[in-house]
Amino acid sequence: MERLKIILVDDHTLFRNGLRGLLDRSEACRVVAEAGSGEEFLELLPRTEADVVFMDFSMPGIDGAEATERALLVRPGLKIITLSMFGDESYYSRMVEAGAKGFLLKDSDIGEVLEAVETVAAGGSYFSARLLASIAHRMRTREAEADEPLSAREREILVAVCRGLSNQEIADELFISKRTVDKHRANILEKTGCKNTASLVVYAIRNGIVEV
Repeated sequence: MERLKIILVDDHTLFRNGLRGLLDRSEACRVVAEAGSGEEFLELLPRTEADVVFMDFSMPGIDGAEATERALLVRPGLKIITLSMFGDESYYSRMVEAGAKGFLLKDSDIGEVLEAVETVAAGGSYFSARLLASIAHRMRTREAEADEPLSAREREILVAVCRGLSNQEIADELFISKRTVDKHRANILEKTGCKNTASLVVYAIRNGIVEV
């Protein structure tokens, strides 16, 4: 099987070197390019084929969110995983809205890094459990932000979405049609103001619908 092509974007050379060494030693990945800033990344992107990008959020100049937004205009199918430290949770929603599909702490072990790469490359979303727990802890004291509450069925479907189930799998589990699930999911997105699965997971945690 062909190894997944990775771009590393982080302003710390030592961190990039360490992550590159770990990824290149794996059988699943190979690093094809590195960038020390958002600007450098956007410059190399048009001439570099890649499956997954590891994107630091906090960088001089163009930050990770803006770099992600611009990159997805050029390559809509590009999968971007955010790299963060504890304390960076305030940036999480910005990266979700920008289009990031995965979130990892910088001190994650290589097993979790590879799991995130493979999950996101296959079209899924990956969330570091420790990062989500930290975000949830900060958010549980806040009031629910929904202007319009979800119905019991919509909450049930949202929980299933957070478990990573597809619409067809949700339909099979709840003994309803996929078309019904599609309609409920569209209603959930409209009521919550979310744009994608990643932002739905953040919403569900913030409002106590799922626990991490």
